[in-house]
Amino acid sequence: MTTEVSELDVALAPCPDDAGVFRATRSVWLGDTDDHGRLRLDAVARYLMELAYEHLETVEDGHLHRAWIVKRTVIDMLRPIRFGERIRLRRWPSATSNRWCSMRVEIDSESGGSISTDTFVINVDPADGRPTRMTDRFLAPMLSMTTEHRLRWRPALRERAALDSPATPFPLRFADLDLNRHVNYAIHWQAVEEALAQRPEIHDQPYRAIVEHVGPILAGDSVTMRRESTDTGLFLQLEVDGAAKTLASVHRVTGGRAVRG
Repeated sequence: MTTEVSELDVALAPCPDDAGVFRATRSVWLGDTDDHGRLRLDAVARYLMELAYEHLETVEDGHLHRAWIVKRTVIDMLRPIRFGERIRLRRWPSATSNRWCSMRVEIDSESGGSISTDTFVINVDPADGRPTRMTDRFLAPMLSMTTEHRLRWRPALRERAALDSPATPFPLRFADLDLNRHVNYAIHWQAVEEALAQRPEIHDQPYRAIVEHVGPILAGDSVTMRRESTDTGLFLQLEVDGAAKTLASVHRVTGGRAVRG
């Protein structure tokens, strides 16, 4: 059964020719790649975090906006990027409100590797973790680069009560925790890589991976993972006490849109 087409089933818009695009370069090393030398999803997620903080160092009032919650990330693996390659990263806003925004990043390599991403992030008060308004000086360049200034949250994934696999443990380690004793954002993508290991053929063509966070996973939580395979990809949930905390899907990309079954 094919679901209806949403805005997250269509191709991500390419990088604009704009002076406000933040640019960086780096190399892909052994700890970022899988057993075939491909750049892993969790490494991409870590790159996105690092690039975001590098970007903050260059903008007005960036030092006042250092606490963010990632609500959703879309990663389009269009052509693989491999161990040892030099990569170019470009980051820019695609839509905003006064408390959250959607940030795009394109990553490409010297050999033609290509990854396109979109992340919905919420600016929060570091003291209480509540969404808080971005300053006018911080917002100004985003407003000048975007046409959507009333961005609203719309979930792309839904919790599934019945999946075709039993719950299996997803053990946490001390190193998985961040400053607030939440499980680090990139660790959720390790669960997706774990599921993909059972479906290696997905790597043979372009695919889209989406991770949405329903709630935080905290230090001491007993986490389990359930997953479901389809003809076009897979779906998985990370759960705590039977409640979904993280939802993820992976589906092939055909003709510029994700094919979900």
